[in-house]
Amino acid sequence: MEEVVVVIVGAGPSGLATSACLNMHSVSNIILERDDCYASLWKKRCYNRLKLHLGKQFCSLPYMPQPSSSPTFIPKEGFLHYLDDYVEKFSLNPKCCRSVESAAYDHVEEKWLIRAVNTISNDIEMYKAEFLVVASGENSEAFVPDLPNLSCFKGEKVHSSQYKSGLEYAGKKVLVVGCGNSGMEIAFDLTNYGAKTSIVVRNPVHIVTKEMVYLGMNLLKFFSVSMVDKLIAILESYWYGDLSKYGLPRPKLGLFFIKARTGKSPVVDVGTVAKIKSGDIQVLPAIKTIEEEGMIRFENGEILDFDAIVFATGYKSSANTWLKDFNFILNSEGMPKHNFPSHCKGANGVYCAGLSQRGLAGVSKDAMTIFEDITKILGGRKKTAH
Repeated sequence: MEEVVVVIVGAGPSGLATSACLNMHSVSNIILERDDCYASLWKKRCYNRLKLHLGKQFCSLPYMPQPSSSPTFIPKEGFLHYLDDYVEKFSLNPKCCRSVESAAYDHVEEKWLIRAVNTISNDIEMYKAEFLVVASGENSEAFVPDLPNLSCFKGEKVHSSQYKSGLEYAGKKVLVVGCGNSGMEIAFDLTNYGAKTSIVVRNPVHIVTKEMVYLGMNLLKFFSVSMVDKLIAILESYWYGDLSKYGLPRPKLGLFFIKARTGKSPVVDVGTVAKIKSGDIQVLPAIKTIEEEGMIRFENGEILDFDAIVFATGYKSSANTWLKDFNFILNSEGMPKHNFPSHCKGANGVYCAGLSQRGLAGVSKDAMTIFEDITKILGGRKKTAH
């Protein structure tokens, strides 16, 4: 049994940021990471052409701004270099290959008991902590929808976390399911490599340029969400025109209002809209079923065949599978039960970081909030003891 003040589960940006804040104030902590490296989502499960869609000033972790030499919109490799420098600067040392099986609160000892498996040695490791931070992330487990007769599809089926490049799909008929940022960018990438690409769009979506988002994020420092949304809506219409005739209707509510209310981000266009307008990418409605011969039937009645399906259908939290007392802080879906900004603190010393659906800026804010609360509790005890 190893005892420490704080155990952090997950070595993504949120876990690293929380540990760095605690290290800065000499609060003992351990990061447990199930993969064999930190930031495994960024290192292993991101497609090659990925770039951060927010300006670099919104993509920093605590105590370390992005370098002035880095571009405004940082590519994946640039962000990975930043994380490497962050780990080195704050002497972060996650315990990798530790798969947490359970974390439960002991009401007698008033401590968290964490059981983990060392996946290299298969040894069981036990940890005891006063505080527990759930930093396993919103994107810990790939989500694939349960489509009718999916097993009948004879082609390749991959989640976007497995997709790297369109090179291996050249000349193939590929269906991308999901019209978020990943889906739209993967569709663009596939077309660039000569794939015959279609994309499923089920719901209205805001499509903007990265410059529009950058402008909006900066204007929000001075103006209300409704004012900024009105301006961005004018820019959307001016830049893209009426996209509903291409199967891309816009939501009635503004993009920053939607982001604040639901956590859903707008699509930052990387050139996909031009491909759709030119007919290089076909927009299709929701899938109704997959026929026995492997053909796909859509809600509009069309029946088409494809060589591969890429599911850009997002991820889900897996925290509820190991956090036995998740009801202290999470709902049944593994997301915070309390609304922002009170989402990251639960009962009995449990916190969550990186589950606010507010990107890296939200990660940084969570880490700062958690360490401030922990150090306040610890500082209060010292004063009482004296």
